[in-house]
Amino acid sequence: MTPKVVFTRQARDDLERHYGFLLERDLNAAEKAIERIRRALSYLSDAPFQGRKVDSGSPFLRELVVSFGHTGFVALYEVESDERIVVLAIRAQREDDYS
Repeated sequence: MTPKVVFTRQARDDLERHYGFLLERDLNAAEKAIERIRRALSYLSDAPFQGRKVDSGSPFLRELVVSFGHTGFVALYEVESDERIVVLAIRAQREDDYS
């Protein structure tokens, strides 16, 4: 069975925050960034463990780097089961940590 990728409220808020930040500068870039993030995360259904491990104690908590322009984004996610992958948070690579 192909696992479903779902977003927590925090991850959805993060997407909105990044979109709003980019929208103030360039509408086209804002739309492309969100599309790039969503597309990259959709690939997790095919290869859930493609992201790098975040914690050596848990092979299920991972980060996926999403390139965009000169930097990009990092999505924190957890492989909950064979049926479900949960995106927990998304940050810009230039941010210090997940908010």
